[in-house]
Formats: sequence, structure tokens, C-alpha cells
Amino acid sequence: MAGESYHCSLCGRRVRIQSRADMPVLDPNTGFGICRSCIKNIYEFIEEDEKRNARFSKKNFKYMLGDLLAKNKPHVIKEYLDEFIIMQERAKKILSVAAYNHYKRMKYDLDNRGGDDEIDKSNVIIMGPTGCGKTAMLSHLSKLLDIPFAVTDASSLTEAGFVGADVEVAVRNLYYAAGKDVEKTEHGIIYLDEFDKIARKSGANNSITADPGHEGVQQGLLKMLEGSVVEFTERGQRKHPEAPTIKVNTKNILFICGGAFVGIEKIIEKRVKKDDSNIGFGSEIPSKEDTDKKFNELIHQVRPEDLMKYGIIPEIIGRLPVICTLETLDEDALLRILTEPKNAPVKQYEKLLAMDNVKLEFEEAALRQVAKMAIERKTGARSLKGIIEDVMLDVMFDIPKSNEPRRVVVTEACIKGEAKPQIFPLEESISA
Repeated sequence: MAGESYHCSLCGRRVRIQSRADMPVLDPNTGFGICRSCIKNIYEFIEEDEKRNARFSKKNFKYMLGDLLAKNKPHVIKEYLDEFIIMQERAKKILSVAAYNHYKRMKYDLDNRGGDDEIDKSNVIIMGPTGCGKTAMLSHLSKLLDIPFAVTDASSLTEAGFVGADVEVAVRNLYYAAGKDVEKTEHGIIYLDEFDKIARKSGANNSITADPGHEGVQQGLLKMLEGSVVEFTERGQRKHPEAPTIKVNTKNILFICGGAFVGIEKIIEKRVKKDDSNIGFGSEIPSKEDTDKKFNELIHQVRPEDLMKYGIIPEIIGRLPVICTLETLDEDALLRILTEPKNAPVKQYEKLLAMDNVKLEFEEAALRQVAKMAIERKTGARSLKGIIEDVMLDVMFDIPKSNEPRRVVVTEACIKGEAKPQIFPLEESISA
């Protein structure tokens, strides 16, 4: 058959037979043929699937949990988060303990199967201003524990029957983050971002009509947070009675609901305030530093009743027993974020330019100006990289034109838009 060719019935490629390695697996009755490349791919897929199923089977998960808990004590988790997250010491401790206890609870259930006593799930509500590190902290936590992690925007969810995403979408996002592995999905972390946006209308503004984006969504989340079997369809499939569904039990999924909760400090202040001496025409207008300091003091005093006044229904609060609060980041904190963490923005740009034989240097005044601009934009750490990207755009466009060793210096004037980064020749190569 040497010199002949055939079409693979799977990949459709025309394969020329030059040796035995090119011979197809043929069905003489139907003419169905598979090339060796497709057979190899199928074998690798089956082998990987079997390994994954064995690794996450219920039989082995108990032993995995023991190993996970032994390696990730709360102090170890916090030390890992310290490498990436600046400040927020209290929040890192709370999340470390919450994650550790969540997996201890699962191990207890496996060790005491059939017992009457159960340990309740400790879902978390996390609050703090925009850009203070909520999502970053949770993302790094999931990487350390090597478990699937999915973020869902709670403000996009609507009550069943209305246009928008149903609450089951949060579990479906985790299912895809887990590589469509149901067993893995059932032990992951779901982060419901912008959770404060689904707070119900309070007081006199309450409406007797349907509330598709607020209280109805909270009611829809109740069973899911507590632990129930959630059914959903594959992405792109319409929901109808005959559509095939995927079932996921949320009993062992850790739910973390987060948001900025803008204005909640005023609710807390009303509760804790003992005198009105600072109110009136004679009161001083507080500075930005004083306002941030006051916010940081108040946010740590939040209680469940404050969340109820904000618009979170009592049933939801009962299923979110752990309250984690984050502080506003000041200029010094943002300056540290730029340079200290393992994935600091400045370190990222230094590595990128080093690949083009360029040494990147930022003057301290330039970095401080970046921090000031982030505070002015009221976006916290989220906008730091974007500010640097705007300044570095032209440099990163022109630098690859030559591979000569060079040095790039970014000054305060560059950040302000008054000058371009300066490029100097460099005698030694910095590529390593």
C-alpha cells in the first residue's frame, strides 16, 4: 500500500501511506478509517480522563482532603497570601481560617458518614472599597488550594422568568472552570461579585410589584448557598423540559459574596455614634485621609443588623456567617503594591522589557505619582497597571525594533504626561 493515501473519517485529513506507522485502522465493510494521529489523541484523552476521575473520585477525595489540610494550615495560607496582597491583615486571617474550616467540615462529614450531627457551612461575605484586593485575594487562595474558582457578577442575575441570567449560572461558571468535571465542581469556590447591587429597596421605597434584580435574586440564592442540587444546561442551549441538564450538589461549594457596599459606613456610624457634637455649621470638613481612616475604623465594626438595614434579607445573612472586611488603600499602600508583591506591576514590566534586552527603571517620584492618580480615580489598585500601560505604550512599541542593550528611565513627568520615558544605551546585556 506504500504510496497510496486515504481520508481519515475523524479529522478528514488525507494521509499518504509511506510506512506501517501511516497505516489506518480500517473497517472493510463500511470503509470507515482512523489515522494513527487520531488514535493517539483518543488514547491520551481517555487516559487523562481516567486519571482525573480517579483523582477526584469519592473514594480518593477523603485522602486528598487529609493531605490538603496537612499542607494548608491557616498560617501557611496567610503566608502565601502575604506574597501577593499588601495590608488587609485581618481579611487574610479571616479567609485563611474560613477556607481551612470549610475543608475540615468536609473531612468531618466523610469520616462520620451516617451520623446525625453535621457542621454547618461557613460561607463568607466580604466587603471593601473598589480595588482593595477582594478578587485578587480569592484568586490566589484558589491557586494555593488547587481547586476551581469562578467569579459571577451578581448584578447580572435576575429572578426566574425575567430577562437575564438565572442564579444557576454561578454554578455553571464553576463547572466550566473545573473543566466540566462535576466532582471537582462540587468542591470549588464561587465568588459572587457586586453582591451589594442586589440589596433590596428599603423602607418606604419597597414595592409590591416584582423585583427581578433585588430581593427575588436573594431568595433564589438561599437554597444554593445552604446546599442543594442545582440543574443547568450547557452553554448555548436553551432551557426547556427536554433539554439535557447537568446536576451539581452545592453542599460542599464555598460561596463568597463580595461587594463595595457603598454607604454602609454611614449605617454603622449611626449605630455606634454616641453624641452629635460634630454636627452643625461649626464642624470641620474632614480631609481625605481622615475620611479613609474613619471608614477603616467603622467597616470593621459591621454587624448583621447593618447588612439588613442595607437591604440584605435576614435569611441570606444567616447563610453567610463569616463577615470579612477590607480597608481603603492609602498612597503608601499603593506604592508598595506597585513594587513588593510577586506579581507587582513594576516587576511584570521589568520582565517583559528584559526579554528585549532592556533594563527598566522607575524613579520613586514616578511611582508615587501613579499611586496618587489611582486615588484620584477612586479605583484603588485596579487601575495601577493601566496607568503604567499608558505611559509605556510607545516605548514597548519602539523597543523591539532593535535588540541593542538599553536602559529605560520613567520619571514623574512621564506619568503626568509631560515627557516621554528616556532611553539610554546600556553596555552590558541584561538578558538572563
